[in-house]
Amino acid sequence: MSGAVDLSSLKQPPAGATGGGDYAVGETDFEAKVLRRSMQVPVVVALYSQRSPGSVELVRTLERLVVADGGAWELATVEAEANMRIAQALRVQGIPTVIAIAAGQPLADFEGAQPEPQVRQWLDAVVDAVAGKLEGGAGEPQPAEDPRFTAAEDALERGDMAGAEAAYEAILAAEPNNEEAKGALRQLRFLTRAQQVPDSALATADQDPANVDAAIDAADLELLNQQPEAAFDRLINVVKRSAGDDRTKARTRLLELFELFDQAEPFVVAARRKLAAALY
Repeated sequence: MSGAVDLSSLKQPPAGATGGGDYAVGETDFEAKVLRRSMQVPVVVALYSQRSPGSVELVRTLERLVVADGGAWELATVEAEANMRIAQALRVQGIPTVIAIAAGQPLADFEGAQPEPQVRQWLDAVVDAVAGKLEGGAGEPQPAEDPRFTAAEDALERGDMAGAEAAYEAILAAEPNNEEAKGALRQLRFLTRAQQVPDSALATADQDPANVDAAIDAADLELLNQQPEAAFDRLINVVKRSAGDDRTKARTRLLELFELFDQAEPFVVAARRKLAAALY
């Protein structure tokens, strides 16, 4: 499809009915069944009308082919009249229109009823185009969710930070090397701590540069406000001008903050270099 297609308007759909059928998708579940699912496997969206016999027959053809292909792609049928926002977002000009979506974006499309051999050829080309490029790989079964992580995430959604922390700690007690649990626990402990820092922490730290505890609180607040570079620089400056326990305290907190990010992030790499220069 020519030009980028913005599907963000479909990520928070209004209440609306989904049409019948095993493959039917509407505004309420388009994000889950099409956009998110297309991160693992291509999703073929067929926009049709019950008033168009040709489009109904095309949908039936796709339903046969998706079963025959055994999970290499998934089908989403959208009744256009009942789901105009989807049709508009996908820039549909005529019915029927078939659009393959992969990684959340349109990949290929065709308009109008087509004979089964041509549809078969088009589908094969779509599957070949994304082979090995999606998170799950076309047709590969996705791993089941770990109920232990689900319990922790449910606690977070309820605002039960202590319960979520306990759930992650239980995972690590059983699997000390579980990197996912380690990362989640680090993020959770930082969030719990940073949310308790008063908004005045920045002003306090700026007014008293020698106050290491104030600088540490201010760095937490800056990181919470999506300013990692500012947080890192603040603590690196403390390391430069301090010594002894104060220096160790600032350096330790800085290393903890580094661990909240992918270590290959350019701003983390740059901050590590600054820290090394400050220490030596």
